[in-house]
Amino acid sequence: MDFLPIFLNVKGRLCLVVGGGEVARRKAGVLLEAGARVRVVAPEINPDLAEQQGVEIIAARFEAQHLEGVTLVIAATSDRSVNRQVSELAQARNIPANVVDDPELCSFVMPAILDRSPLMVAFSSGGASPVLTRMLRGKLETFIPQNYSRLAAFAERFREAVKQRVSNPAKRRIFWENVFEGVVAEKVLTGDEGSAEAMLQQMLENEDNIRRGEVYLVGAGPGDPDLLTFRALRLMQKADVVVYDNLVSKPIVEMVRRDAQRIFVGKKRADHTMRQEEINELLVRLAKEGKRVLRLKGGDPFIFGRGGEEIETLAAEGIPFQVVPGITAASGVASYAGIPLTHRDHAQSCMFVTGHLKDGTMNLDWDALARPRQTVVVYMGLHGLDTLCAELVKHGMPDTTPIAIVQQGTTQNQRVITGTLATLPGIAQIEKPQAPTLIIVGGVVTLREKLAWFNPVISEKSVRESP
Repeated sequence: MDFLPIFLNVKGRLCLVVGGGEVARRKAGVLLEAGARVRVVAPEINPDLAEQQGVEIIAARFEAQHLEGVTLVIAATSDRSVNRQVSELAQARNIPANVVDDPELCSFVMPAILDRSPLMVAFSSGGASPVLTRMLRGKLETFIPQNYSRLAAFAERFREAVKQRVSNPAKRRIFWENVFEGVVAEKVLTGDEGSAEAMLQQMLENEDNIRRGEVYLVGAGPGDPDLLTFRALRLMQKADVVVYDNLVSKPIVEMVRRDAQRIFVGKKRADHTMRQEEINELLVRLAKEGKRVLRLKGGDPFIFGRGGEEIETLAAEGIPFQVVPGITAASGVASYAGIPLTHRDHAQSCMFVTGHLKDGTMNLDWDALARPRQTVVVYMGLHGLDTLCAELVKHGMPDTTPIAIVQQGTTQNQRVITGTLATLPGIAQIEKPQAPTLIIVGGVVTLREKLAWFNPVISEKSVRESP
């Protein structure tokens, strides 16, 4: 973060605005709305600004003495030398200073504000793009209606009573989530606060029935945060603890609720931070402690993600759980690489297999994989690439069959290496692709050359077989 986002209480405090034009008038208005006392200093002052109640007007050039007793300063003049003087003198006195449209001189920035008091939302780009932040605020205006201020005020009225009755913080959060996602909130938003209060009191009387811990088995997709589902995002913000693996990208982990506990249980080839059986036991233990547990898995949890084993254990222990499918690597990575998995001219079927080696060999149905006019997608097959190509050729697939390795697909580090069954093992030895990778075999790989030019999400980083 370039700036620490905070909300400052300026009620009854003196704030200084240096400048007398339209921009200064707007900034003074925001401070007045926050309950501040405002002092305006400028040689010439807009009459509309001078007429605002609660504003102390000083018609003079700025001097250091105008900072006496001030909590924060906003410089809004058209003279950068004056703005710099204001900023330097204020910061020398440890007074927060903002210079309009000049981030270099700011110790704090003024965000775009969505006001649903007591609910407040602020947007900031650190001064990089004020127009963009205002656009985002406008979009959120449509999702948070004005009457959400009524809901926030309602919650504030009962906050202490709920805290006294529900002492466990985790259960208290669950209680409020049930309030905000249920009928109580609907009653408040429609103006029927009497019924809402009665329902909330009834919920408090039945506090012992608040749901205990549960597990959310969520597919995080192949890496790009934009591919998460809405339901996944909602549960990521509700969880008390997140248990995530090696295939979940860092940007996605950072989208989990900020104060949630994070437990890494990633597994790489021959390097398991935690065995699967231990992960299963961990999920059970955390849920029995009353926590909402987010089990975040790369791709889709039911496609080579061992999600079935985890929910079997949860079901045996009587632990409530939800499963949220994710975009599996096969579809997500192939799309970003510009390779359709099926195409009328190349493949009428597609097979997903795992390339995990066992006893030095790949335990795959080679005859089925070598059939013509189909696409084969191999998960976790990089280590066995030589075996894969050799066995497919041995079982009847032409050695000229196109094949691609996609490294870290859908992320900024995506890289596509293409060749044939005969040439790709040699190319891979030179290019040294890094896991995680996905291998795609079949005629559809040839379409990448044509489609990549038109797909804006396809990475330009690629390596193709030399002609």
